[in-house]
Amino acid sequence: MALTPSKINTFTFLKLPSAWWCGVRLKYIDEQKAVTSVKHKWVNQNPFKSMFWAVQGMAAELSTGALVMNEIQISGKKISMLVANNKATFTKKATGRISFTCEDGPLIADAIRKTVETGEGQTCWMKSVGINADGVEVSTFHFEWTVKVKE
Repeated sequence: MALTPSKINTFTFLKLPSAWWCGVRLKYIDEQKAVTSVKHKWVNQNPFKSMFWAVQGMAAELSTGALVMNEIQISGKKISMLVANNKATFTKKATGRISFTCEDGPLIADAIRKTVETGEGQTCWMKSVGINADGVEVSTFHFEWTVKVKE
């Protein structure tokens, strides 16, 4: 059974409370893409009156990580997942509501298929793009996920 935004948002409340309290929420997920959202507010701002970079990172990572979790659940296998590296680029102040979209579901599905077939760990770079309410890109994050079948 595939994951739903409600299930993932409950997970963040229980296991990632800092993301929950900062307002990070999963809005959409399927096997192709995931979309998260976070609104700039007092609790998640920096001294420059925009969203703190780490809050953007939490929302971006969730958009990629939700796809990883979804594919693991679909596989029916016990698979470990871990971020090995990340890169970020910031192009505009993040104010208002920011939506992060990752469309790399097929990439992580392939990595999970390979780790299940071979038993060897796999890596997969996934991209999440943050867009403000005006449709302007504010940041782009890249996460290198590692997956491996648990023994």
